[in-house]
Amino acid sequence: MGATNSFIGANFILGQANLVNPSYEIQRWHTVLVAYFITLVATFINMWGPKLLDKISKGALIFNIVAFVVTVVTILACNKNKQSASFVFRDFQNFTGFSSSMAGIIGILQPAFGMCCCKFHRERIIRILVLNFLDDAPAHMTEELKDASKQAPRAMVMSVYIGAITGFVFLIAVCFCIGDINQVADTPTLVPLIQIYYDSTQSNVGSCILASLIVIIDLGCANALLAEGSRSLYAFARDHGLPFSSIISKVEPKHQVPVVAILLGTIIQMAFNSIYFGTVTGFNTVIAIATEGFYLSYAMPLLVRLISYFSGSHRQLTGPWSMKPLVSVAVNFIGLTYLLFACITFNFPSVYPVTGENMNYTSAAVGVIMFIAVVTWFTTARKRFSGPEVEGVLDLVVGHQESDIEDGKIGDKENI
Repeated sequence: MGATNSFIGANFILGQANLVNPSYEIQRWHTVLVAYFITLVATFINMWGPKLLDKISKGALIFNIVAFVVTVVTILACNKNKQSASFVFRDFQNFTGFSSSMAGIIGILQPAFGMCCCKFHRERIIRILVLNFLDDAPAHMTEELKDASKQAPRAMVMSVYIGAITGFVFLIAVCFCIGDINQVADTPTLVPLIQIYYDSTQSNVGSCILASLIVIIDLGCANALLAEGSRSLYAFARDHGLPFSSIISKVEPKHQVPVVAILLGTIIQMAFNSIYFGTVTGFNTVIAIATEGFYLSYAMPLLVRLISYFSGSHRQLTGPWSMKPLVSVAVNFIGLTYLLFACITFNFPSVYPVTGENMNYTSAAVGVIMFIAVVTWFTTARKRFSGPEVEGVLDLVVGHQESDIEDGKIGDKENI
């Protein structure tokens, strides 16, 4: 996902360059180099400016909302040739070569990618809560949040609400302001949204200002993505789940950051971006893998939860955000069904007839990743990987619940 985010930011930067200088022709290698630059900026901030990163994260949520309001109001106020309501809410444009129903199913990938991005809003909200509720040094991990049983779920729910509302309103505004679809799709900026901005404002300066808002948000996402990815690598290495775990899990003593994990995350992101040098189809596969990977990671705990419930091996842990068992099982089942359906659709090609150039190779790539994971598990990780300390987590949860009982926040020990 970090490589995809850097790619998007690079496209918006180069798209503005083409807008103000139409003679400039964007090349693939230009995009890759700018994507490298965005990744390296995130690396520098993560390694040498962790305090700056916290300050950026604290203001990012407010900036996102302000940018959303400014963009929507500007394009709606400036556009003099808006589309009709029937065009926005009723018309169905299908250029895929598939049937309308199949085109609708394939289109799930775009909103699914957007919902993955809600997790970056979630990380920003969590960081804001960390800064507001912790008494000592800034923290980056959810488990370091004071009163995490309440604040972390609250951040997750808020991210979905904010993402759903702002995303829906933004899409409606853009659909009203879109001009000729073919002209927008074939824009020389290679970013249809920049073309929509220009068609609405009729100003290079205004369009670049609106596009720059997205670039700034993209840079914030790059920081958050690299921070999250490096800490995931660090956590796996700390539990001996990766090759060379002893090296990857090292923490730099001065700034208290996992430097090797950050550098490894940077190299991986830049390697994925390098695919765009040779093939557009290959890089489109990277984008699909990013979304499908997140969705599979969401589906696994839901599947485990359902299996443990029906096998009678689950442990009931109540808390401030707990649902009733039957409601929880129903929600998990619905969520798992959608996630599995979506993961299947991510492997479909986007146009018909299918050729070697437009084929979707996501299933093959995911298969290679799973094969490597299985080989790693049976060769080394099975003997060394310790996994999370489940008993320690249970003791921590029970301790928090007993503390809440003493404070009168929950009823009695029968609730534990």
